[in-house]
Amino acid sequence: MTLETYGLILLVGLFFFICVGFPISFTLITLGAIFGYIGLGPKVFHLMTFSFFGTMMDTVLAAVALFTFMGCILESAGLMERLFHAVQLISGRLRGSLYLGTIFSATLFAAATGIVGASVTIIGLMAAPVMKKAGYDQGLSAGTICAGGTLGILIPPSVMLVVMGPVFQVSVARLYAAAIIPGMMLAGLYIFYTMVRVMIKPELGPPLSDEDLDVTKSFIIREFFVGLVPPAVLILVTLGTILTGLATPTEGAALGCLGAVVVTAANKRLTFKLIKESAYRTAETTSMVMILLAASTFMGAVFSSMGTPKFIADTLLSWNMPPWVFIVGILIVCFILGWPLEWVPIVVVIVPIFLPVLNGLKVDMIWFAIVLAVTLQTCWLSPPVALSAYYLKAIMPEWELKDIYLGMMPFMALQGLGVFFIYNFPQITLWLPKFLFG
Repeated sequence: MTLETYGLILLVGLFFFICVGFPISFTLITLGAIFGYIGLGPKVFHLMTFSFFGTMMDTVLAAVALFTFMGCILESAGLMERLFHAVQLISGRLRGSLYLGTIFSATLFAAATGIVGASVTIIGLMAAPVMKKAGYDQGLSAGTICAGGTLGILIPPSVMLVVMGPVFQVSVARLYAAAIIPGMMLAGLYIFYTMVRVMIKPELGPPLSDEDLDVTKSFIIREFFVGLVPPAVLILVTLGTILTGLATPTEGAALGCLGAVVVTAANKRLTFKLIKESAYRTAETTSMVMILLAASTFMGAVFSSMGTPKFIADTLLSWNMPPWVFIVGILIVCFILGWPLEWVPIVVVIVPIFLPVLNGLKVDMIWFAIVLAVTLQTCWLSPPVALSAYYLKAIMPEWELKDIYLGMMPFMALQGLGVFFIYNFPQITLWLPKFLFG
């Protein structure tokens, strides 16, 4: 039996054990060691050591821990609640103002955290009770909250883009630049859709009552600036230094952590308990991501040593099908796998299998990474799993899961429209990186 055939068996075994429910990282290590010993002999254990140390010593990946810690601290800062309240008061006489405030706050919070679970939870906690009290439509409210929260997976400082950088062998700074316009485009699509729905059917988003709007202008201005300026400055410092080349992603993330601590302390929310809980959650999340990265790097090295990726790429490319068939096929596979799996195993385990094919087609990896990111973002809104729905259900147990799903469906269609635009108009993604970096 040839080594390429052993590699195919390894691939089938990998999918089988993942579907059965075995822990992904240990499955990768075990299968890599067994099949690596068949193909390489005892040298496979040296390869394992090199792969693990190489991944753990990658300074770019330190940004994963730093951005995660930054997001955990900012969750408790209380700034988004004040900003949302201010936007709610400013636009309160406009029908659908809470939809507008939710998406605006969610977009800013996504640019300050980069964690979907945190975004959906915080946005849900501050917006859902207010929407319910104001008589807003339950389904549209749920869809707005879930869709706005998922922007955290795409808009920098997205943790997923930090992981994608080494996997796709492209600059994280360029990925950040490439994600900004698509993220703003999706937020714009959400706002456009909700406002059009309210214009057609005004009862979906009635204006706030005079009692709710009975506050002074000075109070509204103070709440707006207190809620807007600190996170805006934090985003400028974090992303601005990265995009201008003044700092690496890791250094920018460190500045963001410092800024998050200062902002939370200035808002009188910083406690030792908060720091302890944030550090624990950061260690938990980062450990999961890093062990998966290290295990997938090792398995990928074994897989490549058998020549199977080249064999698969040569076979597929010999079929002479149009490039879009392969690209769309890969996106569909990742979208389906995004139902049972989170983005981490898809990015670090599944996508590298197809990288030789993409390289053979000379696909722009920055463009493809953003198309894939928006596709995986759509998975958070797609039944039968749709993790965003469960985050929201935990906050609003009185809301039926069926209604939440129905409310998310139009936003999932908007996500699909976003994928269509980015796929067919690559300059949406590529213009800003070329403008900034040449």
